[in-house]
Amino acid sequence: MRRISAVIIAALLFGVLILTNPKAYEYASMLGFSDEKLPDYKAEQSKADSLLAKDVLEDLAVKEKDTEHKYYRKQFYDSWAITDSGCNTREAILARDLTDISYKDETCKVATGTLIDPYTGKTIKFERGDSTSAAVQIDHVVALSNAWSTGAYLLTPEERLAVSQDPLNLLAVDGPANQEKSDQAADTWLPSNTDFQCQYVARQISVKYKYHLWVTPPEKLAMQKVLATCPEEPTRGLQN
Repeated sequence: MRRISAVIIAALLFGVLILTNPKAYEYASMLGFSDEKLPDYKAEQSKADSLLAKDVLEDLAVKEKDTEHKYYRKQFYDSWAITDSGCNTREAILARDLTDISYKDETCKVATGTLIDPYTGKTIKFERGDSTSAAVQIDHVVALSNAWSTGAYLLTPEERLAVSQDPLNLLAVDGPANQEKSDQAADTWLPSNTDFQCQYVARQISVKYKYHLWVTPPEKLAMQKVLATCPEEPTRGLQN
C-alpha cells in the first residue's frame, strides 16, 4: 500500500479547497501550492463515477471487529494537519462544504458561511466563535474507532494519518448529528436525511476500499439494504 507523505496530504486537502471554492484560489501561494502542483480532481472524479458502490462493497473483506487492539484517537492524529501558513484541515473542509463564506483577517480561516447539512437537511448559519463554532463539526465518515477495529490497526502511522485527514473521509455536518453518530457504523446509525443515505454509504465504502479496511456482517447487510434503493450509486474518489 502506498505511503502518503504529509506534503501530499496537504496538497490533496488544499487542492479540494481551491477547486470547490473559487475565492480560496487567492490563498494558493500563501498555502505553498501552485496550480501546477495540484492534482486533477475533476479527472479523478470522472473515473470514480464508473465504479458502483454496490460492486465495490462486494470486494471488501467481511470480518468481525477486532477487539484485541485497543483504540486511541492519537493513533491517527493529535490535531488537524497544519501547513506552514497555519491553515488546517478543518478550514479546508469548511471552505469546501460551506457557501457564502467570509474569511477572518484575510486568512484561510472561515469566519462565517452557510451549510446545507447533508445529515439532517437543515440549513445552518455558521459563525466562528467559542460558543458558536461547534454548530458545524467535521465528521469522519468512517469513524476512526470503526476504522481501527476493521483493519486500520494494521496500517502504518502515515497511513492512519491519511485516513484521519483525507477529504474523502471528512464532511462538514450538523454538530448534534455528529455527536449522535459518534463512532457508530452503518448498521446502527444512518443520516436522518434519507436523501443522503446512499451517498453516505457509498462514501464509507470508498474509504474502506481505499485503505483496505473490512466491513462487519451487520455493517455490510445495512449497506446492501441502502444501496438496493440506489443500485447506480457511484463510489467517491476512487479510480479504475
